[in-house]
Amino acid sequence: MKSIAEVYRRWPSHADCIAHLEQVRWGGSPECPYCNKSDKISPHTERGRQSRWQCSLCQKSFTVTVGTLFHNSHVDLQRWFLLISLMSEIKGLSATKAALHLEMRRPTVGSMMRRIRASPRKADLIYLLPIRGL
Repeated sequence: MKSIAEVYRRWPSHADCIAHLEQVRWGGSPECPYCNKSDKISPHTERGRQSRWQCSLCQKSFTVTVGTLFHNSHVDLQRWFLLISLMSEIKGLSATKAALHLEMRRPTVGSMMRRIRASPRKADLIYLLPIRGL
């Protein structure tokens, strides 16, 4: 990533971020993170959104973020992508400075940064976003 604006150009909406994650993680064929089966998966519409999937084998509903550092986060994926990009570009980035860039509260950004740093699969983050460093 060369700039914050590039992140917004590549992923202008939450739906674009979800589509990108689905392509990177599943390659177009969704797989249930609970039973690891890819057959018997169907779209699950919830409140007009179709970002959820339903497994017919284990009867669980899931999104592409299950099992990733984005799971159970109230922060939109664009801001996650922005923070990952900022952390890869600016070594020693503080939560305070990142919070100013992202227009978020420092404790929230600090928590996000801890999740990113503690991620056991940092190679997946580099594969997720074509970024340098991290």
